[in-house]
Amino acid sequence: MTPDWSSLDRELEHWQTAGLTLPLWWRDDDAMSHSTELERLTALSAQLDLPVHLAVIPQGVTPDLGRFVADNPQLIPVVHGWAHQNHAPAGEKKAEFGAHRPLEELLDDAERGLTALQEMFGTSLRPMFVPPWNRIAPEMMTWLAGAGFTAVSTFTPRKNAKPASGLLRVNTHLDPIDWKGARSLVPPDQLIAQVVRQLRDRRLGDADNAEPYGLLTHHLVHDEAVWGFTAALAERLLDGPAEAWIYDERMS
Repeated sequence: MTPDWSSLDRELEHWQTAGLTLPLWWRDDDAMSHSTELERLTALSAQLDLPVHLAVIPQGVTPDLGRFVADNPQLIPVVHGWAHQNHAPAGEKKAEFGAHRPLEELLDDAERGLTALQEMFGTSLRPMFVPPWNRIAPEMMTWLAGAGFTAVSTFTPRKNAKPASGLLRVNTHLDPIDWKGARSLVPPDQLIAQVVRQLRDRRLGDADNAEPYGLLTHHLVHDEAVWGFTAALAERLLDGPAEAWIYDERMS
C-alpha cells in the first residue's frame, strides 16, 4: 500500500512559502564491519547525496570497515559507546552509559572507544559520542569534552544546544523501526504524522530549527519496507526545504 504523503507535502509547501530551510542529517547505528547491508546504505546515501554519520561500536569493529569507510567518504564515523553492552538492572531500560556504573568507569569506556576509532579511522572520525540505546547519565555530559568529545547525540528534540562547555548536542528525531512490535516499519501514516508535527513545531517557532533534523536508521536490521520508506522520506525532504548537514567539530 502506497503511503499518503499529502499532509507532509502541504507542510513542506508552507516551508517553501515562508522561505525556511530545514537542516537535515542522517545517523545510522551499530556498525562493526563491512556487509551487504552497509553497501546498500552507502548506495542510498550516494543516491540521495545525503552523508551518513555511521555510529561504530568500537569493541567489535573490524579492519574491513576501516577500509570501506576510507573508500566511501560519504560515511562519517562517530563513536557508538564502547561494547553496546547493557549494564542496567533487570526490569530497567537498557543502557551502557546510564547511571548504573561509577562515573570513572563510564568515562574510561568512552575514552577507550574514541581512542580505538581514532586509530582505525584517523581524521575522518568525528568526535561525537552516541550512547547505545540513546541513554546517558547526565553527569557524564560535563566530562565528555575533557575526554576528547565535541558532540553528543541521542534521540528526541534537544532541550539545549550545549549541555556542557565545548559539547554540542545534535539529536535524532525519527526512527522508522517498530522495535517493540514486528521490528519492521512503523505504520507509515504514523511516521508521516510525526514528521508533520515536528516540522510544524519548527516552522511555528515551538521547536528549535537550528538543531538539524535527524533521521535514525539501523542498516543491519532493515527490511524492504524500512529501506523504501527511508528513501522516500529523505527524497521528499531534500526536494523541499531540506539541506544536508554534516557535523564539524568546529561547531562546538
